[in-house]
Amino acid sequence: MKTQLKKDEKIIMETKPHWFTLVGPFLFLLIGSILGFVIGIYGILVVLVLVGYFIYKIIQRNNNLWAVTNLRVIDEYGVFSNNTKESPLDKINNVSYGQSFVGKIFGYGNVQIQTAAEIGSTTYFTVENPKELKDTITHMQGEYRQNQIKEQANELANAIIAGQQNNKTDVAAELEKLYELKQKGILTDEEYNNRKTKILNS
Repeated sequence: MKTQLKKDEKIIMETKPHWFTLVGPFLFLLIGSILGFVIGIYGILVVLVLVGYFIYKIIQRNNNLWAVTNLRVIDEYGVFSNNTKESPLDKINNVSYGQSFVGKIFGYGNVQIQTAAEIGSTTYFTVENPKELKDTITHMQGEYRQNQIKEQANELANAIIAGQQNNKTDVAAELEKLYELKQKGILTDEEYNNRKTKILNS
């Protein structure tokens, strides 16, 4: 994968288009090769073009991948250029998949992701193991939400602890000042004890 991962981001699953996407180009190459050798010299040129096209489709399949991380779903594609599209887990509203009869036999299908972002809906066609991709996205969404809840709970707990520590510091400072007033004779023992009790109970 060419996309650079973020801090603390890890890849959970990677998949790409099923090998079935190469069946059509291979049949074109096979039929074209038979006709090409029958035609003669010009047919050989046709065969070379079809061979180039088949190689292109192989490279295209290898460069087209989908990755699920603990933060987002990444879609990379392109042969002569690099293109990346991503869907953050917290922006995904729904994930679904579908398989035709042939797709169920060979293990491929389409996965659709609906997001709250500008992209709207994205469909990944002829995906290897579409159910696994769909389930992985759904599972990671649940983990992402749980981690968000834990982080918010930790932030709240830290804020409460910090507040308590600040309160303890303020009480200590007031008691220190009160003691100094007593030492200077400004406060009597009774006044000192009354104010001390009031501060400790506040």
